Amino acid sequence: MIFAKAPVIGGAKSRLARGVGRVAAWRLYRAMTATVIRNTRDARWDTVLAVSPDRAAARSVSVWPEALARLPQGRGDLGARQARALEDRGPVCVIGTDAPQVWRGDIARAFAALKRHDAVIGPAEDGGYWLLALNAPAPRGLFDGVRWSHPETRSDLIGRLKANGLGRIALLRTLRDIDEAGDL
Repeated sequence: MIFAKAPVIGGAKSRLARGVGRVAAWRLYRAMTATVIRNTRDARWDTVLAVSPDRAAARSVSVWPEALARLPQGRGDLGARQARALEDRGPVCVIGTDAPQVWRGDIARAFAALKRHDAVIGPAEDGGYWLLALNAPAPRGLFDGVRWSHPETRSDLIGRLKANGLGRIALLRTLRDIDEAGDL
């Protein structure tokens, strides 16, 4: 499942826009989204685009392939939106569009690691994560108390996974999120 925002000027990458301008941030976001979709789709798994805002799920967007299944993310912070996406699924892998270096091999490694682990995390250099994979539906409250866009986001998530009995955690390679101009 790929979490994505509708690629509209000012609708995504606001921190990046502060450093490169709104139009450049929009162009970069469109390119990053298209790259992640292209590089992670594979016949070995079903790929679904989880879209924000919800109304964008029904719209035609040039960087979203028409044949790619879409669902709305719903309201709330990232934790609430991920919890909804993960509540009825497993095994499942969730990624965003901030790490365009992700490749289908990363997704394959995550699913392979789930054979021996409860969860798999793709660490981001900034303390967050670019991938979360779970064997089973997410426990209720899994993301409660996770500080988003914070240097301890991944640490908070690991603590919540362990507190919910998901202590066998595998880590993938560390990637750099593109959040600000300096990340480019």
